Amino acid sequence: MEHITKRFPGVTASADVSIGFARGEIHALLGENGAGKSTLMNMLYGLLKPDEGQITIDGQPVRINGPQDAIAHGIGMVHQHFMLIPKFTVLENVILGGKLDREPLLDTRAARKRILDLSAKTGLKVDPDARIHDLSVGDQQRVEIIKVLYKGVDVLIMDEPTAVLTPQETDELFQVLRNWIKEGNTVIFITHKMREVLEFCDRVSVLRDGHFIETVPVSQIDEERLAHMMVGREVELRLQKAPPKTGETVLEVKDLTVQAESGVPAVSNVSFTVRAGETVGIAGVDGNGQLELIEAIMGLTPSASGEICLNGKEITHCTPKEILERGVSNIPFSRQTEGLVLNFSVRDNFILKERWHAPYAKHGLLQNKVIDQTVRRMIQEYSIKANGPETRAGNMSGGNQQKIVASREMERPHDLLVACHPTHGLDIGAIEFIHRRILREREEGKAVLLVSTEMDELLALSDRILVLFKGQIMGEAPATPEAVQQIGLMMLGKKVQAGAC
Repeated sequence: MEHITKRFPGVTASADVSIGFARGEIHALLGENGAGKSTLMNMLYGLLKPDEGQITIDGQPVRINGPQDAIAHGIGMVHQHFMLIPKFTVLENVILGGKLDREPLLDTRAARKRILDLSAKTGLKVDPDARIHDLSVGDQQRVEIIKVLYKGVDVLIMDEPTAVLTPQETDELFQVLRNWIKEGNTVIFITHKMREVLEFCDRVSVLRDGHFIETVPVSQIDEERLAHMMVGREVELRLQKAPPKTGETVLEVKDLTVQAESGVPAVSNVSFTVRAGETVGIAGVDGNGQLELIEAIMGLTPSASGEICLNGKEITHCTPKEILERGVSNIPFSRQTEGLVLNFSVRDNFILKERWHAPYAKHGLLQNKVIDQTVRRMIQEYSIKANGPETRAGNMSGGNQQKIVASREMERPHDLLVACHPTHGLDIGAIEFIHRRILREREEGKAVLLVSTEMDELLALSDRILVLFKGQIMGEAPATPEAVQQIGLMMLGKKVQAGAC
């Protein structure tokens, strides 16, 4: 890809990017959210057209006007969000949209044989007759890869493929990819996780703010240099976490069951505690009851049975407003739909939960001078890129929106911080800052309940980790690198005898 430029209204997503990929390698494309990784690969796959630049394959210029052109040139893509039809079988999903060998009839026998041959050759075990909705997330990803390989590609683009996988499934995936590239094929691996780059990839290219920074062999680089390339400055990657000084129980969940919209329990008989001065992490692949658990704690979803207690007093049936006023802060799963009013300014979003309380209000009147001074301090302290307190939240980047939510929740009075994916969409420097703030919460004696799919984040911030699988706690593990294998097994559904939850 030579001198590739792509502009959208108000932003240049790819700015004169030149980058090459070799046969027989796993090539990582590394950068934070918004760096331009997916945009660049969407142009290679034909989903977007570059405004400037040229793509060559084996030295020959090509024009890729759509995914069919890309596939014809041997380029396939597995997207971050699976593109499978849940009610269809594996076989039906694989052949969907493809060219028929015996039009207008489907030769399903030949298709099934080819899928089984691919499965045996690559080690991607799939059952052609299984229905997608019956498969685990890891199995669904295997189907996505088989679906692309079925089309005969020799370049495979994978967009954040490990975001929904357990550590064991991640290891298995890279073993499959290692075997596949031995035949002269190529994997382009889009990621923001430095550890996976260093463990599994051959070369890495770094993008920052739409610009190409450098391509280097993985054998010649370390985490510190990668981090510097990604954000343009030195970053402290490993924060020092003092031993916890735990106090009284702040949050206690007893035998909690929460029904999903379908009527099936999304959370089943869950019990745990979080004490003052400690951080308890909740690990698990997304969709295993984390959302319903947090919504029940915050009063957004009614529980079918069980109790939730805050500082020894039951809050099971309290309203969200009552729970907030009793001392709970919440960084929600979605900043845009749950954390912010996008049409509001930074100022109005910041005082959203405290607008009738001192120091922001007096005798029912807003204290505008105090509010503006506080919001300006937060903008500076949290490095929020805004022209001022009146900047509209909806016009800001996702990372800056996240900082507004985080600053508001950590600054308002609370005993318990419920943090769900608190650093989603942030660059390494901002992640370092938010992590420091969460550790400070713990040091100040606050209780922290952390929900994250990022294992590194859970290990860095938690004192102990609980694992949710299909709405049940599989067990508890210490937040140490040695426990990652055990945590991964629990994420796959293997129950481990829990300690004192």
